Amino acid sequence: MSQIETLLKERILVLDGAMGTMIQAYDFKEADFRAKRFKDHPVPLQGNNDLLTLTQPEAIKSIHAKYFEAGADIVETNTFSSTSIGMADYEMEDWVYELNYEAAKIAKEVAKDFTAKEPHKPRFVAGSIGPTNRTASMSPDVNDPGFRAVTFQDLVTAYKEQVEGLIAGGADILLVETVFDTLNAKAALFAIHELKQQNNWNHPIMVSGTITDASGRTLSGQTVEAFTVSVSHIPLMSIGFNCALGADQLYPYLKRLSDLTPFATSAHPNAGLPNAFGAYDQTAEEMRDLVQKYLEDTLVNIVGGCCGTTPDHIRLIAEAAAKCKPRPFYQEAHV
Repeated sequence: MSQIETLLKERILVLDGAMGTMIQAYDFKEADFRAKRFKDHPVPLQGNNDLLTLTQPEAIKSIHAKYFEAGADIVETNTFSSTSIGMADYEMEDWVYELNYEAAKIAKEVAKDFTAKEPHKPRFVAGSIGPTNRTASMSPDVNDPGFRAVTFQDLVTAYKEQVEGLIAGGADILLVETVFDTLNAKAALFAIHELKQQNNWNHPIMVSGTITDASGRTLSGQTVEAFTVSVSHIPLMSIGFNCALGADQLYPYLKRLSDLTPFATSAHPNAGLPNAFGAYDQTAEEMRDLVQKYLEDTLVNIVGGCCGTTPDHIRLIAEAAAKCKPRPFYQEAHV
């Protein structure tokens, strides 16, 4: 059993908040995304937040540090879109391995610094593995329901490259997150499983799905129960939900998950729902009060924030989590 899995039995662990929200505060322009290295890249790069790992590494390092200072036990790498599929929009497929390697390396350096300062509170790095911008189980063309923009093998190949970079860079955990299509997630899990067997790795795996609306289903149509069963064939450290909903809207689905799964559970909801301008208005105090119900009802083992959350949100959540007991769970992620 890994150190982090041992800690899960002892207390609620805190995940960081939104990377994108923090990056937006820097107001980086096209030239900042490019820096000198990509000055002559043929397509626009503004908006490729993962690229900032290479062109603005001090900013990414600072964001990780702020979340650790706020009380996070785990920070996510800046790699949500760092697959060859995701980077194709920017013609940056050739930099995928480096993006993942450097992102994990930066986060790990900050984690080591904080662990050295506070040995009683070790810090960890979760390699963020996003869903890509394509879906394997649904057609993007309403006139051709049999068409697929990506194959399962395409996804496996892309995820393997990402995972290899994350592990080489020092990620402690692999987090398959914001799952809107479970077939995409299963490709990621298949890639991870093959690499773990080939390399004798023993890194814990987190899976976090996304309930997209009030129907209580993922975008590909699965209920909480169907999603949970679909991914539980792999030994997981935790399973949970993130994004799309605020903490109050997510509560009933988290409750169903907690009642169902033998694995540890996680939740990192948004800071409420976006306003008309796409921004998130929920204050740290408001979100803390909503997450408090997760804690009091012992629904979670790992808790953090997604879109719209900042170190202020995580600080109050961490303070609340420290006063509550973790959810009992009985299945450990033996490989």
